[in-house]
Amino acid sequence: MASLQLRRESSMDQQESPRSPEAKLGMKVEDLWGVQEPKLSPNEKLNACFESIPVSAFPLAPQGIEIKSDASLAEAVQILAQNKILSAPVVDVNAPDDATWIDRYIGIVEFAGIAIWILQQSEPPSPRSPSSPSGTYFAVSINGMTSAVGLGTLGPEDASITSGDFFEALTSSKFYKNTKVVRDISGTFRWAPFLALQKSNSFLTMLLLLSKYKMKSVPVVDLGDGKINNIITQSAVIHMLAECTGFHWFESWGTKKLLEIGLPTMSPKEIIKVHEDQPVLQAFKLMRKNRIGGVPVVESGGKKAIGNISLRDVQFLLTAPEIYRDYRSITAKNFLIAVKNYLEKHDKRSPMLSGTVTCKREKTIKELIQTLDSEKIHRMYVVDDDGNLEGVITLRDIISRLVHEPHGYFGDFFDGVLPLPENCRV
Repeated sequence: MASLQLRRESSMDQQESPRSPEAKLGMKVEDLWGVQEPKLSPNEKLNACFESIPVSAFPLAPQGIEIKSDASLAEAVQILAQNKILSAPVVDVNAPDDATWIDRYIGIVEFAGIAIWILQQSEPPSPRSPSSPSGTYFAVSINGMTSAVGLGTLGPEDASITSGDFFEALTSSKFYKNTKVVRDISGTFRWAPFLALQKSNSFLTMLLLLSKYKMKSVPVVDLGDGKINNIITQSAVIHMLAECTGFHWFESWGTKKLLEIGLPTMSPKEIIKVHEDQPVLQAFKLMRKNRIGGVPVVESGGKKAIGNISLRDVQFLLTAPEIYRDYRSITAKNFLIAVKNYLEKHDKRSPMLSGTVTCKREKTIKELIQTLDSEKIHRMYVVDDDGNLEGVITLRDIISRLVHEPHGYFGDFFDGVLPLPENCRV
């Protein structure tokens, strides 16, 4: 009889055992959740749990893709595109073998940052500052680019500037092929300073950096060999949360409706958007100006979203410019159509083929996380019963509702981070 009971318990343990590395991490939080002081609020309990777990416990991401500091802009884009990644660490080719991580790694280069840098270099020089040689060369190389991406708003009448061969001219130019990742754009591709966590730093620290401090990814370094041990992204955290459904700590938070936790944070009038007949460059301009990762494409004269353009989508302008050859102008709508046709032939699993994913305010945070994770998207648009835009929720918004920063938490943590280069514009 005792033997039978033992087999039953063993069977139950197997059924209830975590189904993934992320779920095993969720089990650690569950164990800590159960021993927290009863007087603590659920949010305070979560903070305490995540503060007790080292960031080294986070599942390792696939490693190995690095970009050398002497690589050209074109080479960096090609590496990112071929490996289907949005960013990669930049390694200083002049660093000695025994270099520390702060001397070995210069930063992280991203598709998003490359788009920002291109727009920066193509703007007319400020009358208060000397013109940039690289910017001047860029304007000469790509006729019309300067007027196309100045600080003004681009309307439908400007669409002819970005004709179908616009980006073919850009990607075949000497400027694009010869520009060096580090020498020419180092320091301009981040909206936050490059810094890394040690393996002993807490989970809470990592979550706050990805949310309140707006970092898209956080490197974790091994001080022993001076190399990056892991890179944790906002998407990876959302996937971890999606794997933790069923745990008490997650359900106490995840079953709340969006309205209950203050999402979305903006009103319909505050939504930054681009109309379908505007040049696609206007979408990237808005993202750069407002330091956001994506904008909805709305129908002309209406409030309904017909698609979404994110900074990572610049890869399609830089790696497959030939797909726009037949277009007299690359409007936001034409961009979406061309990319969709391209992906149907080359990558049918791409999240861009799923169309615009929306939700209502009555949705729970758990349902939102599960959709974001399954669709592999970075933002969700909130709509009313008629399909009109009411707000947007990003991965960062969700993480920021999971934890809060205690008073004086970071102290002098940011002291001594890698100094930004003199030409940094962020």
